[in-house]
Amino acid sequence: MAQTTVQLTAKDYGSDQDVRWCPGCGDYSILAQVKKVMAAIGAKRETTVFVSGIGCSSRFPYYMSTYGFHGIHGRAPAIATGVKATNPELDVWVATGDGDALSIGGNHFLHAVRRNVNMKILMFNNRIYGLTKGQYSPTSPLGKKTKSTPFGSVDYPLHPISVAIGAEATFVARSIDVNVKHLEYVLERAAKHKGTAFVEIYQNCNIFNDLAFEYATAKETKDDTTVYLEHGKPLIFGKDHKKGIRLHGMDPEIVELGGDIKEDDLLFHDERQVEPSLAYLLSRMHYPDFPEPMGVFRAVERPTYEDMLVGQVQSAVQSKGAGKLADLYDDGETWVVN
Repeated sequence: MAQTTVQLTAKDYGSDQDVRWCPGCGDYSILAQVKKVMAAIGAKRETTVFVSGIGCSSRFPYYMSTYGFHGIHGRAPAIATGVKATNPELDVWVATGDGDALSIGGNHFLHAVRRNVNMKILMFNNRIYGLTKGQYSPTSPLGKKTKSTPFGSVDYPLHPISVAIGAEATFVARSIDVNVKHLEYVLERAAKHKGTAFVEIYQNCNIFNDLAFEYATAKETKDDTTVYLEHGKPLIFGKDHKKGIRLHGMDPEIVELGGDIKEDDLLFHDERQVEPSLAYLLSRMHYPDFPEPMGVFRAVERPTYEDMLVGQVQSAVQSKGAGKLADLYDDGETWVVN
């Protein structure tokens, strides 16, 4: 009897659990767009796994009708690496926050990225610790006053995109929770990438760090404070599309189009450049000095960790045979304790 393929909708990827985030939290938007992307790419629920650590973002696996693993603080990339290495056929996603990924989890995040494990890491960045009630995080700006820094943070913040590119991630992108169409586009691009795909999502915590990204979302300012990256196109921004970014030596500078300055004088985006210097330069553009880039910074190909690992195992089996566990125990130097 012929089997009928059922096209799942976004709703089909949601679980039966009540979503327990604060009303107005940006996480709702991220969840909605992820479910839309799952439907768009025809993801199989039985071969999709969401792994998380600790934090508001880490409730994500409960809300997806897929396999899931709620891990411990900062260890989601390590757990996800183990899942992918032992079951390469699975589609593995990590949901993490700026504190979870870049503080206690910084080590695991870096090594997952440098290994190019074929997983998708979604980092919800609200520049605060939300679940533990408003302490400063690794991405909080210098001088940020919180419950744990009442006189202002004296830590310089980490910039997640720069960290990922520095570790030579093969796919790096940024979007924002309220720009749902762009977020959906970036997530779909990440889903189709083979290798570690890192997506930083600016996410508003309306309880402990409200309006942290207002400059990038407010109708009155967003055209002048953000620049959307498109492969092969010049960096143009502003309400009238009259501003651009060009290079002055090795430094970016803002210029006004017109007169002697043409589009051809501007910096053209190349997301496929293997040498990561240009992508890193873009990652250093921060408000208020520059418009902040949104979109795909880098998308290059490189062999994945699990493919090389499986290939190595297969090569060893071919050359030495499958082997037996007992032989492994008895091989080499052994000692007998009387």
